Amino acid sequence: MTDKSNAGKNGFGEAFEAIRREISSFQRPSRLKSIWQLSNTLLAYIALWVLIYFVKDYSYWLTLPLVLLAAGFLIRIFIIFHDCGHYSFFRSRRANHFWGRVTGLLTFTPFYYWRMSHARHHWTSGNLDKRGQGDVWTMTVSEYQNAPFKTKLKYRLYRNPLVMFFLGPLLILLISYRFPGRGAGIKDKVSAYGTNVALIGLAVLMSFLIGPKTYLIFQFFILYIGMVGGVWLFYVQHQFEGVYWSGDKEWDFVEASLKGASFYKLPPVLRWFTGNIGYHHVHHLSPGIPNYSLPKCHDRIPVFQRVKPIKLFSSLRSLRYRLWDEKNGHLVGFGRSPEAR
Repeated sequence: MTDKSNAGKNGFGEAFEAIRREISSFQRPSRLKSIWQLSNTLLAYIALWVLIYFVKDYSYWLTLPLVLLAAGFLIRIFIIFHDCGHYSFFRSRRANHFWGRVTGLLTFTPFYYWRMSHARHHWTSGNLDKRGQGDVWTMTVSEYQNAPFKTKLKYRLYRNPLVMFFLGPLLILLISYRFPGRGAGIKDKVSAYGTNVALIGLAVLMSFLIGPKTYLIFQFFILYIGMVGGVWLFYVQHQFEGVYWSGDKEWDFVEASLKGASFYKLPPVLRWFTGNIGYHHVHHLSPGIPNYSLPKCHDRIPVFQRVKPIKLFSSLRSLRYRLWDEKNGHLVGFGRSPEAR
């Protein structure tokens, strides 16, 4: 919970102050629920790997549904990793660190490096003057109009769905998570390079157990499919109709949480695999709530129900958004102004 929120322009801020105590009651992790979630996720993921190993001898095509299912469980593992990064999965800081590193290894994500970057994202989400902190690169219309050709081309490539959702996961997996940027601190570098070393050890172990070819092929596709799904989830959580962006002086934490993060209302099965991350507006307002408590918090507190949900098929509209129209206060496509074409 934060004390940096100001009163929201549409009453969200006042509502938040009135229900602060009620929200805090959902921030208490349940050890039993957390252990149960770890068990039904990690054990199932391991079981799928065992099935893949035996089924491949009959037909690689028969492994396809198992790979897709394993990718779904990998997304769920990442949500546990995500909660550990917010110290919301267990009450014990040590337990969050331990399981954060374990799930980080399975998702090929350096725990401490990611955690610090993600924390910056939470404190700058929706702030036009603090873009570039773990968000989707979003230019304003005027910035794009005045940008040199090289920048425009780079931005158009970045915002192309084929690049963002199919090439992007590879760049994250092979570069971003493996080699910290220039501004990374010592702890970030130790986290990233330490994870790299641990991944080499994991690859050697798995290659010994099931063979290098089997491990590399199936691990790649499970990771890749899972990361494509993860990139899409992150995109639609902050790129949707009516999303909030504001300059630093007017930026408001509560508004940025409830209007800048979507309520992605997924079908029950997808909600389970994604660890309720569709309740992203609740999560951004109170990151200390464990994923299994997000639906109940949303249903119990009226202010969250004022957030308009985005459903699975309607979320595809988000693909057409490219630029922030600062004059009219909403996202637009490249074709909305002649200069942006």
